[in-house]
Amino acid sequence: MRLLAAFLIAWLSPLSLAAGSFVGDVIILGELHDNPGHHTRQAEITAEVKPTAIVFEMLTEAQAARHVPGADAAVLSEAFDWENAGWPDFTMYYPIFAAAPDARIFGAGVPRQEARQVREKGISFVFGIGAGAYGLNDPLPEAEQTAREADQMAAHCDALPKEMLPFMVDFQRLRDARLAQKTVRALELTGGPVVVITGNGHARRDRGMPVYLERVKPDIAVFVLGQGEEGSRLPPGVFDRIMTSPTVERGDPCAAFR
Repeated sequence: MRLLAAFLIAWLSPLSLAAGSFVGDVIILGELHDNPGHHTRQAEITAEVKPTAIVFEMLTEAQAARHVPGADAAVLSEAFDWENAGWPDFTMYYPIFAAAPDARIFGAGVPRQEARQVREKGISFVFGIGAGAYGLNDPLPEAEQTAREADQMAAHCDALPKEMLPFMVDFQRLRDARLAQKTVRALELTGGPVVVITGNGHARRDRGMPVYLERVKPDIAVFVLGQGEEGSRLPPGVFDRIMTSPTVERGDPCAAFR
């Protein structure tokens, strides 16, 4: 039991990184977006991996095209129009860029205008060519659809109209598939390894982008890290490894829905 406890402590330790422990053609690094410790760890792992490309959930393709290699945080933030993108402060993300200055940057974010089309035209139409290969033409199994809708309702503090839930699930599937698509593109163009920076929900092996990635590229090696918070908040789902950082004080997350 002592050996097991020691193993678990090391596995969930806040900052320890074993050399060569993050290996694969694709290394997916999950996060809670507002936890600075998660971004510090992502930067450390990125420096260890030395990727040829980094795929960001936080950037659209158009934003990624404005990347300026070697630029400082202020220049990159302005180039990406980060302040108006709705993500936490860019100073938390900049060390990831600095950790691999020669890596090619890919954006996998779904632009707002595309997101608005999901309800009217469906995820296959919005995704475009290749939707069938990624499984977007097929409905989810009923039990999984129900579970995902419940998760969306809980994540939005039980404040969503029930008729919105199927479209919220569809949008999540679209974002997962787009992350996988851009990762495949990055791997093809640069040879890898490719690091992916995304939220824990998109990183999880049981229903996130790895499902779509391995559907179209079953022979590649994929490693997935989930990140939680000490003593309170571990990410739901399946990961190859989970690590924790100090908890962030957030106040009442449901206040905005009241």
